[in-house]
Amino acid sequence: MRKNNFALRLQSSLLDEARRVAEAEGVALNQLINVALAEKLSALRTAAYFHERASRADLRKARRIVKKAGRDNPPVPGDELD
Repeated sequence: MRKNNFALRLQSSLLDEARRVAEAEGVALNQLINVALAEKLSALRTAAYFHERASRADLRKARRIVKKAGRDNPPVPGDELD
């Protein structure tokens, strides 16, 4: 894996908090920032994926499927809601 350096300017309060969290988690600040960025990118990709999938949805077909759900399967013990 190729690694690059990048000068990152952070607000002092954000940097202080990131250092505290990294120390509490027992990881390097660099690792914490890498993981946080990876999580954010993953969340953005996931949102874009579901938005794209939703744009292709056939709502009438989905409603027909949902309307049939459970018809032939009555509730069984353990299906109750609290």
